[in-house]
Amino acid sequence: MNRGGHVLDASALLRLLFDEPGADRVELALPDALISAANLAEVIAKLVDCGLDGNEALADLRELDLEVVALDRTQAEAAGLLRSATGKARLSLGDWAWLALAQQRGVPALTTDQRQAEVAGAIGVTVELVR
Repeated sequence: MNRGGHVLDASALLRLLFDEPGADRVELALPDALISAANLAEVIAKLVDCGLDGNEALADLRELDLEVVALDRTQAEAAGLLRSATGKARLSLGDWAWLALAQQRGVPALTTDQRQAEVAGAIGVTVELVR
């Protein structure tokens, strides 16, 4: 299935999974949402860090039926170039992959992180803050 309404970052998906304020906004985006494989890895790691069994975490995430976009060469190159284009912003690899995916697909990106939203705005990616 080819989706593309919004690109979720790890913080947005975790907000939904932990049912925190703003989860309703992420839930509305789910039917057409995508996530970078790098961001999905961050989510899984966080769930396991919080004590959730790894297999249970994977099962819960699969139930969401998100489109997971592989970090291929094109996206990796775009993410690396975005990093160099935004100076010294201290974002994770997952953050750069999230921004590159949103930029490539031309769709808004969802996050809870104001700093990420500011970086995204500087490179022309539309961001919706979910908190």
